[in-house]
Amino acid sequence: MPHDHGHAHLDPGSGDRRVAIAIWANAALTLAQILGGLLSGSLALIADALHNLSDMAALVIAFAARKIARRPADARMTFGYGRIEVVAALINYTTLILVGAYLIYEGGLRLIDPPAVAGWTVVILGGLALLVDALTAGLTWSMQKHSVNIRALFLHNLSDALASVAVIVGGTLILLYDLRWVDPAITIGIALYILYLALTEIGGPIRTLMLGSPPEIDAAEVIAALQATDGVEDVHHVHLWQMQEDAAALDCHVVLTAAGWGRLEAIKSEIKARLAARFDITHSSLEFEHEARCGRDARLYGHG
Repeated sequence: MPHDHGHAHLDPGSGDRRVAIAIWANAALTLAQILGGLLSGSLALIADALHNLSDMAALVIAFAARKIARRPADARMTFGYGRIEVVAALINYTTLILVGAYLIYEGGLRLIDPPAVAGWTVVILGGLALLVDALTAGLTWSMQKHSVNIRALFLHNLSDALASVAVIVGGTLILLYDLRWVDPAITIGIALYILYLALTEIGGPIRTLMLGSPPEIDAAEVIAALQATDGVEDVHHVHLWQMQEDAAALDCHVVLTAAGWGRLEAIKSEIKARLAARFDITHSSLEFEHEARCGRDARLYGHG
């Protein structure tokens, strides 16, 4: 079924300002957490700082991608630059996976021999981190519904906010009961959650870059709609893909009956209208063949 595009989008300038504010907020927080983690001896705080550092890098990448994506198509990029946001999302999810794996390694080492941790420093900076993470998540909440690029950012910050809560709880337990093992244990928990988010979301950008069919469109329904058009005998060499995140496209060969061949232009207009109305496919390239001169052994999908 077609994806719903009837929602209101934030204007580009306002969206850029939100991302810029989030970049500066995360930069200040990352510096404070790294210094606090080194002074307090808290690996969980440094883990949260590294996660925030990856967030800041993700924000910078996303900000640049938003700017580049708005460039019009040209001779070098005839499809336009919209896919740069999908590339940015893939980079950001990959970064999350690397950060998560590193934190599990470091947390495991510290779990074996837990060091002393300054609980108050951890709690105070954890609280500051929670405020910044909540601010950034709030700034990107409405934007992430319409962009895989911004969704990657939002999940970065959502996981940060939850990690900050865990850091605060860990610092409190250290203050009350001197449970030093809690710090690396929380670090591993944060890392596992980061990996879960990244691994469950990375498939979308990979599918788009691999020219996979849009997940919300049933290819069999599209083919059935084409075959049901009066004057169409069959279809083959079907390619369903996404030009960018919210722009589905179709390329295919359409075999017309002898009677349909005489009104080719009318059939083409009907097919395009049907694709747009039922499946939100507004970009289609159709090659028409006469039933007497078509390839009978052609594959339904792909080439050959």
